[in-house]
Amino acid sequence: MGAVASVNHLLNFAAPAFFLAAGMALYARLFKVNQAAALSWKAQVAINSIVGCAVLAVGMWWFGRDGKMASYAALVLSSALCQWVLSRGWR
Repeated sequence: MGAVASVNHLLNFAAPAFFLAAGMALYARLFKVNQAAALSWKAQVAINSIVGCAVLAVGMWWFGRDGKMASYAALVLSSALCQWVLSRGWR
């Protein structure tokens, strides 16, 4: 596998985590109108993306391949928990 194909596979692996993180940070801004954000939008996207990629990597290690629905369910749950913590949802 060449370098271009390797980068393509890596980007396709990380894409669900990034787009979920961006969507969650955007919707957190829209729905929490009366509260100030704990972190900037870019920081929330970066942290959620890192957490999401880590969860997908653990899912790939656990199941032995990528693309299992259990990995994507864990991605959604961990991203939601992370966004709740970053938005200070307990207040």
